[in-house]
Amino acid sequence: MGEALTVLAIGALFLASIGIDALERRAHVPRVTLLILLGVAIGPPGLDLLPTALAGTDDAVAPTALTMVAFLLGGRLKPETLHAHGREILTLSLAVVLTSAAFVGVGLWLLSGDPVLALMLAGLAVATDPAATHEVIRSVGAKGRFATNILGIVAIDDAWGILLFSLLILIADLTMGGPTPGPLFQTLVDLGGSIALGAAIGLPAAYLTGRLKPGEPTLMEALGLVFLCTGLSLYLGLSFLLTGMVCGTVIAHFARHHDRPFHEIERIEWPFMLLLFVMAGASLDPTSLGGLGLAGAAYIGLRALSRVTGGWIGGAIAGLPAREGWLSGLALMPQAGVAIGMALIAGERFPERAEVILGITIASTVVFEVVGPLITVIALKRAAQPPHREAG
Repeated sequence: MGEALTVLAIGALFLASIGIDALERRAHVPRVTLLILLGVAIGPPGLDLLPTALAGTDDAVAPTALTMVAFLLGGRLKPETLHAHGREILTLSLAVVLTSAAFVGVGLWLLSGDPVLALMLAGLAVATDPAATHEVIRSVGAKGRFATNILGIVAIDDAWGILLFSLLILIADLTMGGPTPGPLFQTLVDLGGSIALGAAIGLPAAYLTGRLKPGEPTLMEALGLVFLCTGLSLYLGLSFLLTGMVCGTVIAHFARHHDRPFHEIERIEWPFMLLLFVMAGASLDPTSLGGLGLAGAAYIGLRALSRVTGGWIGGAIAGLPAREGWLSGLALMPQAGVAIGMALIAGERFPERAEVILGITIASTVVFEVVGPLITVIALKRAAQPPHREAG
């Protein structure tokens, strides 16, 4: 009976997505936000109509959907794109990551007087939501340098974030007089393993794919690579996001016989993404906003301010117009599952602060998951307008 209800619910959600698309066009609200709100409404936070299998983040659907996104984002990092935009992507990404950590860390240290709590929340602030950002850009149909830079940034900034988070755990351990080498060494092993795995899958795939239909990779080839990246990453305990991104990037660089990229995967990506966003909404707890507190409100405000400031700083260093810089930071507002995963790690490392860290993270995720895509849409539309229209 449980399996039948799950299949029925999936069918109903797929049909409901048609109405979501129509509502998106009429209300001008990103369908990411609408799907998350739908998950909140029909999941445990609301009417609790979803079967158990769909009432929270799934161990198979979520990693597969996110690997698809990472694979497609990596595939967009072609040699010509990196040659034209690589400096901008790298500079903006590092500036936003470092500014986010600095603003949140210093601000919460001054507010709470607890350096360990401040360091952990600083590490959480750098995480983004590549799935939501990618979907918003695709639904808006944004093109050009601005959209290319944003897609490039979300493809790599979680890797920076994981590394920085591990460094901050190391500093927090030192602050408390604990052991030093563990977190950083393990993170370097995980990052190196993920990169090696992505390359090991991507290099032969670059030569072998696109042979059945000369120059045109097939849907089965794309899906096979995504599931291979996801399954091996989960089995080995590595980052499926980084593995998928590296695999897509390697193929984009070395598959010289490809006349077309792996766009075939986009034809089947949306059902996975739909389930991902609905389950993400179902796993949120809006009542957590009531216990946000001063530290949580400060975290949200400081993270939002730091994104805009970091984008402006990175844009200035990269030689971009100031307007384009701060709009880039604004477009990077969504935050989701990676932050919650980091919060769980921080809670295990510092159990006496686990309740505060998890409470702030869950509450802020509700805010940034629902409001973040709306802000991304605003940034994309303003970036597409000529500068002289801003004054009006």
